[in-house]
Amino acid sequence: MGVPYIPVRGLAGTDVMERRDDMLMAYSPFDENELNVVAKAQNPDVAILHASKADEQGSAILRAFGEDVMIAQASAKVIVTAEEIVDRVAPGDPGGSYISSINVTAVVHAPGGAHPTAVDGYYEMDREHIEEYVLSSESDESFQRYLERYVLGKTEEEYQAIVSGRSLVAEPAG
Repeated sequence: MGVPYIPVRGLAGTDVMERRDDMLMAYSPFDENELNVVAKAQNPDVAILHASKADEQGSAILRAFGEDVMIAQASAKVIVTAEEIVDRVAPGDPGGSYISSINVTAVVHAPGGAHPTAVDGYYEMDREHIEEYVLSSESDESFQRYLERYVLGKTEEEYQAIVSGRSLVAEPAG
C-alpha cells in the first residue's frame, strides 16, 4: 500500500503489544475517543508461501483466504512451495487466489509442505499436531523439545515420515 503504518482493529485489549515492538496504541485522528492498534508496515526480504498448484514460471494458486497475495506484493523476494507443478496456472483457475509469476522469485515442488495446516483438495488440517505445537509453545523448554522432534536436524523426508499416517496424503484428493 506504500504507507508506513496502518490501523488494525480487533487487537485492542489484547497482550499483543507486550510481545511486539512494531505495534502501538494510538487515537484516531478522526475521533479522539477511538483508540486503535497501529501496526508498522511490513516489507519482508523474503516470503515463503504454499500453493496448491504452481507452474514453472511462478504463477500459482494460493489459499483462498488470508493475505498471501498481499504478503507477496510487500516482499522483496517470494518463494512459492507447491503441492504440484502443472503446465500452466492462469487467472480464474479454481481453488484459491491467483498470484502472477511477476511477483514470484522461485518455485519449489513440496508435496505436504503446508502440514500441519490443510490444503483444500489435498489433505486436511492435522489437529493433533497443531494442538501439540500450541501446548509445546507454553515454555522455552517444551518448545525446544518440539523443535528437536520435528525440525532441527530433520530433512523434509524425515519430517514427513514422522507425521505420516495422520492426515497427510501424498496424492491430490478427487
